[in-house]
Amino acid sequence: MNGFVWLLLALLPVAAASGWWAGRRGGVRVQGQRASTLASTYFRGLNYILNEQQDKAIEVFLEIAEVDKDTLETQFALGHLFRRRGEVDRAIRLHQGLIARPGLSDEQKTRAILALGEDYMRAGLLDRAETLFSDLVQLRIHAPRALKHLISIYQAERDWTKAIEHARRYEAIADEPMGPLIAQFHCELAEQARLRGDVEGARRELADAYAADSHCVRAGLIEARLEVAAGNDQAAIRAFERAARHDVDYLPEILPPLLACYERRAESARARAFLSEMIEHYSGVSPILALTRLLEHEEGRAAALRFLTTQVRQRPSVRGEGALIDLTLNAGADPAAALQTLKQINDQLIVRSPTYRCSRCGFGARSHHWQCPSCKSWDTIKPVRNMVSD
Repeated sequence: MNGFVWLLLALLPVAAASGWWAGRRGGVRVQGQRASTLASTYFRGLNYILNEQQDKAIEVFLEIAEVDKDTLETQFALGHLFRRRGEVDRAIRLHQGLIARPGLSDEQKTRAILALGEDYMRAGLLDRAETLFSDLVQLRIHAPRALKHLISIYQAERDWTKAIEHARRYEAIADEPMGPLIAQFHCELAEQARLRGDVEGARRELADAYAADSHCVRAGLIEARLEVAAGNDQAAIRAFERAARHDVDYLPEILPPLLACYERRAESARARAFLSEMIEHYSGVSPILALTRLLEHEEGRAAALRFLTTQVRQRPSVRGEGALIDLTLNAGADPAAALQTLKQINDQLIVRSPTYRCSRCGFGARSHHWQCPSCKSWDTIKPVRNMVSD
């Protein structure tokens, strides 16, 4: 539905003004009738657009275009609809015809050029699209939109240097921060340098990535891998820890290589302190399981079992419950007490898990609704079938 917003904005004023326009051209009763019919047809086409009936909308606008060949907005709407439904060849021919039409203003012609470039992108003709958008940028016409398209083209072509250049130009023109995206492009260049053995080149790209986005997690992970490869575990630990603090959601990716660094340097105390910190900020079970393994190795299974039992009671999870079962079996704990603990955890898992889910929007519920409270669809909320609740 979002793809039709431009069409609505473009065509509503045309529909509203069509009666006045046609009446002004003719000034007679026949023309007034024609204007009324034209306006009615416009609104019929808009209704089809709102209901995402593209085929019918195209038929209506083709009808309007045949009756009123001078209505430019109708031509643009048709081109957009052709592109939306995959008829790119028709969109290209239409927009090429608009560009060649005499009497267009500079603004109208550049709109047609921009639309033609978008057609070329949809058709995979990236070189032609790049030429059109580059010309528009040079002329400073529709520059922000053209630059965004160029950035997309260079990403598709994996030309990261040009992508960076045009992202910076877009940032300057549109006053929209592009730092996180630019950092990703520098990380791509850093990975390329790392794979070809150019460590210094990779480090330069990482410095540029941090300059663009000081909290770039990917840059931290690449930096850490470079340090591990160089045998510098201390620097790798700093990079891994910094990345985790910048975005704790990446912790499951960070923990395995980070724990290996701790182990090689025999930094158990630092590992325990970091894992304890992460448990406070990360809602998942990964740091809990990692700290449990450290406790088992250093203090024995009984201490690890006490810690894990407390944590899994507070944060029930299937993985945590599985680890608790394994540890309980190996620790020789009292079976009755262990089963009671596991039952309590299982009960919490069932309570927290949705019993019903909407097949249309994914809304989860504990009780059944015939109409989904989220998307308002009927008869789409059905019992969940999984190992937790079924």
